[in-house]
Amino acid sequence: MKIVLKKVCVIACAIVCLIGFSGNAAVAGDVLKMATTTSTDNTGLLDYLAPVFKADTGIELQWVSVGTGKALALGKNCDVDVLLVHAPAAEMKLVQGGSAIDRTELMFNDFVFIGPPSDPAGVKGASVKDALGVIASEKAPFASRGDNSGTHKKELNLWKHAQLDVPDKEAWYIQTGQGMLNTINIAAERDAYTMTDRGTYVKYESNWKGKPPLVILVEGDASLRNQYSALAVNPQKCSNVKYDLAKRFIAWMASDKVQKLIADFRLTGKQLFIPNAE
Repeated sequence: MKIVLKKVCVIACAIVCLIGFSGNAAVAGDVLKMATTTSTDNTGLLDYLAPVFKADTGIELQWVSVGTGKALALGKNCDVDVLLVHAPAAEMKLVQGGSAIDRTELMFNDFVFIGPPSDPAGVKGASVKDALGVIASEKAPFASRGDNSGTHKKELNLWKHAQLDVPDKEAWYIQTGQGMLNTINIAAERDAYTMTDRGTYVKYESNWKGKPPLVILVEGDASLRNQYSALAVNPQKCSNVKYDLAKRFIAWMASDKVQKLIADFRLTGKQLFIPNAE
């Protein structure tokens, strides 16, 4: 499987770097390969953090941005060293299966339901359960990522908790098979509702200079919490992975310095992620 990794901080060192977060020197040219969800990339969070990681540790971060399901598969297949994802139940299965270790919670935001400002189904301010019930009964167009991502997994879980069948065979249920920003754009084209993480929505909103075609209609429900965690690929399962670099990245992300950087990361003045490493 060929993976195209996004490369940042391409200035190479010709000597051994003496600066290391953990106190251990990183060798010039050390590269950490990561699989992550689309939201950490689309929002610009990784472009913001990666140069600081390079400066602090001498390690270059390369990443591929996919749905969480695909990211976890890349870890299981030994194609990357570390994961940064947001599907806790699926993450725990990977840990229990022995493919990943050192799961560390780092930050969270929340999911929101968005749709046309006219809100044809009348879901504004409703609970998640009631909103999904109305969307299903009204057969209002709803765009689902349909890609086994963390967001898709969460959406499926919400249909279940609303005691509704996933309407995957209904004509009004649009399965895009694409990332979050593309799914939002498809929903806008179809005057459909969709669910997104708040960070990606803020990015989408900023792309439209604060006047987006879709607006937040349902938010604040306790079931909409969106936890992000890092996991190291288990070197006992994958002898080729750079576990030492993965451990340093996870510790760096959980450090007070970086937790503050995450808290300070904003678009149009809005905070995208809330740090919660312990």
